[in-house]
Amino acid sequence: MQEERFSRRFGHRPEEAEITIREDAPEEVRGAILKMAESELGIGPGHLRDELCNVLRKLPDQSNWSAYPNIWGECQDLINNCPWYRVYDFVEALYKSLKNSGKTQIAKKWQELINEYFLEVGIGWRMVKGLLETRGDEAFAVSVDAARKTLKSAGLPTSRLEIHEALKDLSRRPKPDLTGAIQHAMAALECTAREVAGNSSATLGDILKRNSDLFPKPLNEAVPKLWGYASETGRHLREGRTPTRSEAELIVGVASSCCTYLAGKIGDGR
Repeated sequence: MQEERFSRRFGHRPEEAEITIREDAPEEVRGAILKMAESELGIGPGHLRDELCNVLRKLPDQSNWSAYPNIWGECQDLINNCPWYRVYDFVEALYKSLKNSGKTQIAKKWQELINEYFLEVGIGWRMVKGLLETRGDEAFAVSVDAARKTLKSAGLPTSRLEIHEALKDLSRRPKPDLTGAIQHAMAALECTAREVAGNSSATLGDILKRNSDLFPKPLNEAVPKLWGYASETGRHLREGRTPTRSEAELIVGVASSCCTYLAGKIGDGR
């Protein structure tokens, strides 16, 4: 593994680019991912080919026996000609392979490199503990991460799991489950509200009606509308009313922020 570059040694990080790539893996992205593993982590073509072949369910070309240019060229062909989502499968597989072989620090470095690169070129994914999940704008990331942390601290594992499932649905490859993401986000909010209100069976709609002080004004009027919108688009889907990704991310982000606020009431003794 090479020594760290000037920018990393002195704490310089790229600015976050607008997300323009999510359900795609352009040629330059494929090449950069492969090159980072080879040049910055020092992973040889043989190892890279093994991981690519495992992900793509292909056998290595036995006629290629020299690392350069033969096996390296085969790696380039494999990653350049596979479906876009398999590129991200490879990113995860390489992390898992490194970690399982005891190379934990190199695996962490791989995660850092991937996240830095994705941020710099506007790819809407990020790696967390070796798994890629959807990445929204900064506000989205802050709200979701805060909800995860606060719900864990408040001892609300079910609500935290629902947030996790919402992210999984947004992160599904090759096609995200947008309605599922909305359902899980609102389920997280409902579970959290039940805990704060002390009613384990009421729906979120009923809780909001009976507890007008659950949220400060005028948010106490906005949250029921969020519930109604989510019910229409995520739970009782009407023909021709499929939510967009932006709408799904908005619901997940707002629901996460609401969960964080309510979970804070538990720590404050309500």
